[in-house]
Amino acid sequence: MPYTLFIGDRLFSSWSLRGWLMLEKFSIPYETTMVGLYSGTMAQDMKGMEPARTVPAMKTNVGHVLSDSLSMAETLAEENPDAGLWPKDAGARALARNLVAEMHSSFSALRGECPNNIAFVWSDFTVSDAVKKDLARIEELWALAHSRYGKEGSPWLFGEYSLADVFYAPVCCRMTTYSLPQSEFAKSYIKATLTDPAFQAWRKEALEEVHDPFPYDLAFRKADWPY
Repeated sequence: MPYTLFIGDRLFSSWSLRGWLMLEKFSIPYETTMVGLYSGTMAQDMKGMEPARTVPAMKTNVGHVLSDSLSMAETLAEENPDAGLWPKDAGARALARNLVAEMHSSFSALRGECPNNIAFVWSDFTVSDAVKKDLARIEELWALAHSRYGKEGSPWLFGEYSLADVFYAPVCCRMTTYSLPQSEFAKSYIKATLTDPAFQAWRKEALEEVHDPFPYDLAFRKADWPY
């Protein structure tokens, strides 16, 4: 039996994107169940998935329920040791876990002030000092990982695509959606992430969603998505 992944609206659910990439990018068999995150049917749609109350959530092929992206990541790595979810090198693996954990628990200003939305770009968003501080830390982490463990010719943080890239993919989305400041390395990393075929497939399906009213419709000027 494949894993069963429960996700919310692709346009807005950054954590759902993380859950999906864990399975899609590492060729782990899965089935997807959509949850009415914005239509108000989430509780009903997730009935029988206790303790999960939010998305993403995952049911393993033996029926165990994972209700958090970190528990999903570690379970998938444990049950699929040859899939390469974590870097092979012990030092790289330790640093990758640190990056993932910090993403999972931090950057509240970026999350709160820049709701995830991959439909279009807000071209005149005003960046607060708190968001700038989050961005500086993210860039510090990316630069550290890539300088220590990156590979020439590869855009990914640890040379090969890993869970670290999974967890920072929605950051790449937010930095694009809100036209946030980016270093030269960040620009290349974001482009690689958002032009990757897996993300392109996710966004293609996202654009088929219909939302009326449109969530997070902010009072800024819209521009086309660049990728």
